[in-house]
Amino acid sequence: MIYTVTLNPSLDYITRLPVLTLGETNRSTSQTLFPGGKGINVSRLLSHLGIDNTALGFLGGFTGEHLQATLNEPHLKQAFTTIAGNTRINLKIKADVETEINATGPEITPDELATFLQQFDQLTADDTVILSGSVPKSLAADTYQHIIEKIAQHQAQFVIDTTGTPLQAALSQHPLLVKPNRHELAQLYHTTLTTQADVQHWGHQLLADGAQLAIVSLAGDGALLLTPDGDYFAAPVAGTVKNSVGAGDSMIAGFVGTWLQTADVLESFKMAVASGTATAFSDDIATKATIASIYQQVRVTPI
Repeated sequence: MIYTVTLNPSLDYITRLPVLTLGETNRSTSQTLFPGGKGINVSRLLSHLGIDNTALGFLGGFTGEHLQATLNEPHLKQAFTTIAGNTRINLKIKADVETEINATGPEITPDELATFLQQFDQLTADDTVILSGSVPKSLAADTYQHIIEKIAQHQAQFVIDTTGTPLQAALSQHPLLVKPNRHELAQLYHTTLTTQADVQHWGHQLLADGAQLAIVSLAGDGALLLTPDGDYFAAPVAGTVKNSVGAGDSMIAGFVGTWLQTADVLESFKMAVASGTATAFSDDIATKATIASIYQQVRVTPI
């Protein structure tokens, strides 16, 4: 089973207007409410690919209830921990300039955290856990480390998609995959990445520090896959970007879902790029049909 972890889920309120003018009343042309959170995005994309998975995390209040009601993907099982606080609402403004306002999220009590952590006692060596997103302020900074320790106790494997200290601390536990973008990789190693060779060099530092595989997203310039046996570049696919939210999460889902089925690293990378691109070209998390169409356009070459 694939488990996804979203420590700070959200309802994402997306509003669209031609131009956002600060200090004035703006009127939107349309609005949509989606279940949000990086792990939830991974779960939804996996579901669209027909891959069974279980979503873990914290949900509470009327917003949490609404999120659960709207998260009705056919291959997605919900196993969220109920909390007393309200799940946050994030505002995404799609205008001439894309703007996001993300809420901090609810307080999570020690008892709620303990209930959540108990779920990892059911893991087996056949399971994969995908940890996505930041740790909310109400939890200790080393929360991911506690989860990873439980994963290791049951010989399960994990993927982590986060930044900074939590990512650095997780590398020594040999995650199956990490996926920083170019900016996050530079921040992690306190350096500047000017060329593709720079990205390759510091991407291999991720492997040296313990990651089994690494994808570095280059946004509109494509993506790199770094492996112990060689590096690969995926050229960007031409198209119109409609939605950057969830594109990176879709890459994770496309890679992991394919890897667990095929153990083919290049096929998994191609599906990762197709999934991330398809979501970027869609208004929501991409459908299987859209991913299949984009997949035909993905070109991967060894470096």
